[in-house]
Amino acid sequence: MRFEVLGPLRVCRDGKELDLGFPQQRALLGLLLVRAGRPVPTGEIVDVLWSERPPASALNVVRRYAGSLRRLLEPGLPPRAPGRRLLRRAGGYLLEVGEDELDLLRFRDLTKRGKRAAATGRPEVALRHFVEALSGWRGPVAMGIPVSVREHAVFAAVERELVRTTVMAADAALLCGRTEHVLPRLRRAVELDPLNESLRSKLVMSLAAAGLQAEALAAFKAVRRLLAEELGVSPGVELSEAHLRVLRQELRPAGSAPAHEQRTARAEAPEPVVRPAQLPPAGRDFSGRRAELGRLLEITEAASDYAGAPAGVLISGMAGIGKTTLAVHGAHALADRFPDGQLHVELRGFDPSRAPLEPAEALRGMLAGLGVSRHLPNGLDALAGLYRSVLSGRRVLILLDDASGTEQVRPLLPASPGCLTLVTSRNGLPSLIASGAHPLRLGLPSAADARAVLAVRIGHERLTAEPAAADEIVERCGRLPLALDIVAARALSRPDVPLAAIAAELRLSEGSLDAFAGADGATDARTAFACSYRSLPPDSARLFRLLSVHPGPDIAADAGAVLADLPARRVRLILDELADAHLLTEHTPGRYAQHDLLRVFAAELSAEHDSLTERQAARQRLLAHIPHTDHA
Repeated sequence: MRFEVLGPLRVCRDGKELDLGFPQQRALLGLLLVRAGRPVPTGEIVDVLWSERPPASALNVVRRYAGSLRRLLEPGLPPRAPGRRLLRRAGGYLLEVGEDELDLLRFRDLTKRGKRAAATGRPEVALRHFVEALSGWRGPVAMGIPVSVREHAVFAAVERELVRTTVMAADAALLCGRTEHVLPRLRRAVELDPLNESLRSKLVMSLAAAGLQAEALAAFKAVRRLLAEELGVSPGVELSEAHLRVLRQELRPAGSAPAHEQRTARAEAPEPVVRPAQLPPAGRDFSGRRAELGRLLEITEAASDYAGAPAGVLISGMAGIGKTTLAVHGAHALADRFPDGQLHVELRGFDPSRAPLEPAEALRGMLAGLGVSRHLPNGLDALAGLYRSVLSGRRVLILLDDASGTEQVRPLLPASPGCLTLVTSRNGLPSLIASGAHPLRLGLPSAADARAVLAVRIGHERLTAEPAAADEIVERCGRLPLALDIVAARALSRPDVPLAAIAAELRLSEGSLDAFAGADGATDARTAFACSYRSLPPDSARLFRLLSVHPGPDIAADAGAVLADLPARRVRLILDELADAHLLTEHTPGRYAQHDLLRVFAAELSAEHDSLTERQAARQRLLAHIPHTDHA
């Protein structure tokens, strides 16, 4: 089969195009294709298909569309058979397609090849891969689905990928003097993102390098007028420098300028001219966590006293525990100690709808924030070297939020002793700690702090009027800040509803996470937990699910081995892995506990992925094991 999403949405079997059905069904297929190979939670599907007000029957409609697509893609499939194409996974759906079947996967593979070639100094090879990657781009992404769906961020992210690859293709073409190969794609990318000054600067330079001097100057005038009309601003540094290079005739067709002059111009490293101030707003409703904030400042103070290396702090904890909130408040408290500015990067390590940010892309953004706007190298090592050179001798605070792993973070760490890096992650990142980062593991807030958080959100008077109901809400939220925020938002939207009624709703929904679904889909406990779960290997995911079968408050490795029917040595490693991912807590050596809401999430997943026979067998193994041990 052949799937196409980089343009009109199409599926072909044996050379014949299939009828993809109703618009919303086509939209579901488009979403699954742009997320090919990754489970898409049902909550996200509903959010994408009905961005404003989903119908009450939305979940049933999604199931019906999924069944229709399954029959369309595998017409001989028996009723209720799972098939091999459209699979149920992690509270959602996953579409299995091969790299040779989907144009988007082929595009990404060729783009990676081009990046590797560029990083190793082979611009001609890089250009060939980039041009081939872009050859499959036939128009607006997923054209043919409803416009309201296609405007969602998940499709916009694919369009940004196309624009980024076009920019890299232009860089490679400028290096080897063959810009005529990229001009059609540059023009299409400009139509897609007309206010992208970096893209516009590449178009201006590529036109000049192709010998189209007058057209290059006209392109600059057009974007200058557009920026003034749409944004009320003048061209930035990068675009202005591209214009100057055209006026000075520094960009000529291949062979018309000495190669050593081009290399010298490219080798010049610009000096940063700005002091970045990128920290997100701290917010006025920060409450509790005073001890943790004090500990963060204490660690930072001690780390800063050591002059031999830059200071780094890793704030880790489970999903929804408040890592980002603490890091942002700590960064604002420390900002005046770093006179050369603050950088902030959202690494998207556990983002529900976007892929983790590539280190090279992060470095380009950070260098831009530091005022480095001239032609940047493409290779990760070269970008990291330039970044560290720019920071040398400066005092800058860097906040790296939501890291997926050490390898994503390591290239972004400064080498200057005057800098401080704050990293947040759901993972423990032991390699980062081994490299010198100071760990700050964030646990649940105390009951008093959790109550204070609720009071700040919904008002002290309302809380004081119903103290018993407030305490029950805190308890049923498991003191988890994310859950408290969701319930508080619901209470604020219903000011006439007593807190006792809201507590009763939580009581009635016990055993389900339905009460912790955000109204806008952006804040959702189930989705937040799923982002951690989906990164687990199969054995770890299975044990996580089966832990919901265990009746006690915590579990030891031997009982876990019986539960999962795996060797105890293997289970110890899995339990440590789950603890490192903060899906479990090792509250005493060798004993592991799940947060109440994570336990509910695990039970939901187990009911969906593990058969009743498998769950019953696990329970029987455990019951047979308990009489023979003092601890289960």
